[in-house]
Amino acid sequence: MKLFQIALLIALTTLSACTIPANSPIYPVTEQIEQIDTYHGVDVSDPYQWLEEDVRQSDRVRQWVQAQNEVTFDYLKSLPQRAVLRQRLETLWNYDKPGTPWKLGNTYFVRQRKGLQNHAVIYKMDSPTGQRSVLFNPNTWSDDGTTALGSMSFSPDGTYAGYGIQKAGSDWRTWKIRNIETGKDLPEVFPFLKMTRFAWTPDNRGFYYSKYPEPDAQAQFTAPNKNAKVMYHRLGTDPADDTVVYFRPDKPDWTYGSGVTDDGRYLIITVYLGTDAKNRAMYFDLQKRSAKPVDLIDNFEHEYSFVDNDGPVFYFITDNAAPRRRLIAIDIRQPAPQHWREIIPQTEAPLMDVSRIDNHFICSYLEDVTSRIRLFSLKGEPIETNAFPKMGTLSGFSGKNSDTETFYSYQSFTTPPQIYRYDLRSGKSTLLEKTQIDYDADRYVSKQVFYTSKDGTRVPMFIMHKKGLVLDGKNPTLLYGYGGFNSTLKPYFSSTRGLWLETGGVFAMANLRGGGEYGQTWHEAGKRMKKQNVFDDFIAAAEYLIDQRYTSSKKLAIQGGSNGGLLVGACMAQRPDLFAAAIPEVGIMDMLRYDQFTAGRFWVGEYGSAQENKEMFEYLKGYSPYHNLKDNTRYPATLVVTADTDDRVVPGHSFKFTARLQQAHKGSRPVLIRIETSAGHGSGKPTSMAIEETADIYAFLMQNLGVKSVPPSDK
Repeated sequence: MKLFQIALLIALTTLSACTIPANSPIYPVTEQIEQIDTYHGVDVSDPYQWLEEDVRQSDRVRQWVQAQNEVTFDYLKSLPQRAVLRQRLETLWNYDKPGTPWKLGNTYFVRQRKGLQNHAVIYKMDSPTGQRSVLFNPNTWSDDGTTALGSMSFSPDGTYAGYGIQKAGSDWRTWKIRNIETGKDLPEVFPFLKMTRFAWTPDNRGFYYSKYPEPDAQAQFTAPNKNAKVMYHRLGTDPADDTVVYFRPDKPDWTYGSGVTDDGRYLIITVYLGTDAKNRAMYFDLQKRSAKPVDLIDNFEHEYSFVDNDGPVFYFITDNAAPRRRLIAIDIRQPAPQHWREIIPQTEAPLMDVSRIDNHFICSYLEDVTSRIRLFSLKGEPIETNAFPKMGTLSGFSGKNSDTETFYSYQSFTTPPQIYRYDLRSGKSTLLEKTQIDYDADRYVSKQVFYTSKDGTRVPMFIMHKKGLVLDGKNPTLLYGYGGFNSTLKPYFSSTRGLWLETGGVFAMANLRGGGEYGQTWHEAGKRMKKQNVFDDFIAAAEYLIDQRYTSSKKLAIQGGSNGGLLVGACMAQRPDLFAAAIPEVGIMDMLRYDQFTAGRFWVGEYGSAQENKEMFEYLKGYSPYHNLKDNTRYPATLVVTADTDDRVVPGHSFKFTARLQQAHKGSRPVLIRIETSAGHGSGKPTSMAIEETADIYAFLMQNLGVKSVPPSDK
C-alpha cells in the first residue's frame, strides 16, 4: 500500500532580512516526494506525506517549520495594525475572571484567573465567600507559562486532590496527588496518562483510573492510543505495582471512564469506542471480595450517562428511544430493558445534563441554543422555579445528593460571567460575584436569526455588531462554526471578540448540523456520510450574511478550530469565491489518514474511515480539504494556525494542507501558516501566548478585509 521514496534534501527559499510587503510573501519551496497510497484499488498521490513526521524527531520537517514561520512572522510584523491590536487585546484581557465554586466535605474550592495571569489559580475557602488560600498556582511552574494544570480529581472528603500537569499543550499528563491540608504532594507520580481522571474510593485511600501503555519516545506525539486498562492505586504504594482492574486485550480500541458512586458501593466503568457518545456500561460491587464486572449495557447502540444511584437503582441520561434524551432508572436487580423506568421523559428541548442534589434532579435543557434549567422531584414531578437567568448560557450545578446548595455561572454574548449560589431549600439564587470589566455592552446588539440551508433545513445563527450598523454590504464580518461531535456552540462572552466589534466588525456564529443543538437527530444529520450537510449549512450562513447585506464576499472571513478547522478547509476548497479570508485552526485536513495518528481513531464513529469500504473512502476523499485543492485557483487569504506539540490533531494535517495550498493558489492573497512552538491543541495555552496569537489573527484579517486603521478604542 505504501511506496516510500525519500529525498534527503529540501529546497528552502532563503529570505532577505528586510520587511516583506504585506501583500506579496515569498513562500518556501516544499519538496514533493512521490508517495502512492492505495485504497480499495484506487491509487491516491500524497507527495507531502513526509510532513507528517514529528517535528521533534525530523530534521527536514523542523527546517520546513522554521522556514514557514520566518515567512509568516515577517509578514505579520509588517502589518501596521498588529502592535495596536496587541496592546488593545492586553487591555481587554486584563480583568479578573471569576470561576464557579464547588464543595467537598466542609471545604469550598474555586478556579480564578486574575488580570493577565497565564493560568487560573485554584483556591480553597471555608465558605463560598470566605478568605481564599492557594491550593494550585500553575503560574509558578514554568517561566514561559507553557506548563499548565490539567484535570483535577478530589477525594470525597476533600482531603486529597489528584491533578494532571500538562506541558507544552500535550494531551499526555503527569499526575500527582496533593494533601489539601498541608499543600504537600505525596511521593507517587503517574506519568503518561491521557483522557482520565481519578475515581476515589469512599475511604479516601485509593482510586481507579485508566492508562494507555507508555508511548515510545520516537512516536510519543504521533502513535495511535490503544490498549487502555482500568487500574487501581492504593495511597502509599508504588504506582508500578497498581492492580489491573479491567483489560480486554482482544478489544484494543476500547477506552474507559471510571467513577465510584457517592455511596461508595459501586465502581461504574463506561466503555467507548471513540468520541461518539454511544457506550457500554458495567459495574463492580465493591462490597464483594474479588468482584467481577457485570455488564449492564452490553452494546454501543445508544448513550448512557450515569447520574447517581439509590442503592441498586441507577439513574442514566440516555438517547435510547429519545434522540433528545431522557432520564431513566435501571434497577440492577432487574436489569432487563423491560424493567427500566422512565423518570423524566423526552421534551422538544434536548436534555443536556442532570445533577441530583438534595433529592432534586436539576436538569439543563437547550431551547434554540439557549439554556433552560428545570427542577424535578425524584419521581420526575416538575417543580416550578423562576430562580435562573434566561437568554444566555448557564453552567455548573455540581454537587452531591447530600448537599443543599449548588453554584452556577451565567453569561451571554454581551454579559460577562456572573456567579450564583442556588439554595435548594429556599429555591433562591444569590449573586456571589460579577465580572468587572471595562466593556460597555449597551453599545452592541446580539440577536439570533434562522436561515435556510441547501436542503431546506432551518439553521440558527447568532449575529453581533455595533448598534446602528448600516447594512450596506461593506462590513468586515467574521463567521465562526464547528458542526460536529454533538458539541454545541452556546452564547458566551469573549473580551477578545469585543476588539473585533469595537473596530466595526460583525461576528456571526452558526449552529450547524453535526452539533448537539437539537439533540441526536441534529448530530446524526452532520456525521459520517452526511458530513456535507455541515459544509452546506456553513456556506448557506455565508450566503445569508451577504444576501442580508451585512457583508460581501470581499469582506467575509471564516474561522474554526479542530473539527471547525476541517469545516473551514472544506468550505474554502468548495467555494473559494465566497470568502476573502480564512483561518483554519488545528484542523483535520487529510480525511484519508487522520485515523492513523494519536486520537484520530476515536473519531471514526463521527467521520467514518477510508479503510471501511470503497463508498466511505470515496465520500471522505470527496470533501477532504487536502485532496480537494485545485491548481491555479484563487483561494482566500489564509492563515493556517497550528502548534508543534498538538498530539490530538497532529500538525502534519496543517503542514500538508499549507504546502498543497501554496502550490495550488494563484494571485497575490497571502497563504501562510503560523506554527506555535511549545503548544498543543489549545488547552493549557498561557494568556501571553493567546494574546499574541489573537493579535496576529486579527491583524491578518483586517489587512485582508481592507480595515485600514485600528484605534486602540473608539469609546
